[in-house]
Amino acid sequence: MAIYIDYLNGLDIEALAMSDDEIIDAIEAGLIAQGRGETVIEPRVHLEPDPAFRGHFNVLRGYVAPLDAAGVKIVGDYVDNYKLGLPSEFGILNLFDPRTGTPRAMLDATAITDMRTGAVTALGGKYLARKGSKVLGHVGSRGTAYWNVRLLDHLFDFDEIRVHSRRPESRNGFAERLSADLGKPVKAVDDWQACVEGADIVVEASRLPEPQPLLKTEWIKPGALVMPYGTMSAVELSLTDIMDKMVVDDWGQCKGGKLGSLRAHVESGRLSEQTLHAELGQVAAGLKPGRESDDETILFWHRGLSLSDIALGKAMLTKAQEKGIGQRLRFA
Repeated sequence: MAIYIDYLNGLDIEALAMSDDEIIDAIEAGLIAQGRGETVIEPRVHLEPDPAFRGHFNVLRGYVAPLDAAGVKIVGDYVDNYKLGLPSEFGILNLFDPRTGTPRAMLDATAITDMRTGAVTALGGKYLARKGSKVLGHVGSRGTAYWNVRLLDHLFDFDEIRVHSRRPESRNGFAERLSADLGKPVKAVDDWQACVEGADIVVEASRLPEPQPLLKTEWIKPGALVMPYGTMSAVELSLTDIMDKMVVDDWGQCKGGKLGSLRAHVESGRLSEQTLHAELGQVAAGLKPGRESDDETILFWHRGLSLSDIALGKAMLTKAQEKGIGQRLRFA
């Protein structure tokens, strides 16, 4: 029996022109399935070929029963790629028949990684931020940063958006792109404090070479939602002390490994099974409450879900088949 796989390259995915709502809806469906216990997720594993290369590979694996799909994504994360004019992340998503293991599809996951991360950030805002949030402070301008801001603004229509990153040319270009795409002013600021102090929603997506507490707890506005998810920690240990609720995307992968913005908080016991409020999927599925009052200060840490890659990849495949986009490759 001949076996074929669907192949979507980066140009195909661009041609799909996924709308903001299509992206968010796909990711939300995956989160709800997770919250209902209809998924299997294995903690990500890392491959670091050589520390001198200043990069590593993440391998993410999962199964989403309502989508009848299992998947594995491999994504490289190299902090110096911008010097070569390359994205910091390249990825490939492979989808399989969960009953037989038959390969079904292979997709360029570079844009998928950015979009699904932005959608999880946005959904964190939907369930955990104050409904009237009007000021966004976003640190970081590469990789997933664009979709964080775009999809959050799609839900909140901010009055003020501030962005910051280490290099002026990077943050200025980022602000200009967002201003053009969102049709509103986006302000590039020169330091962390000017970016995050007093913001209703704070996103920390910095790309630090090593842990450094650049985001100060004292800058966080009472009632804010703070979403730090950089690979290297940029927050103070005291950040978790001011939180009324702490939420993660998947506790299994957040509690293990050597990387992650709240690794020190896990190791010191500040973030544990006892102090954790919920996984976001449980909130999305209605099993645990999200924000319950405007004065709650809430933290949401997401490390990236294979389930989100699978959910968005499956949605893209469905749209591609409807539009006749992509290629069919003979596998066997």
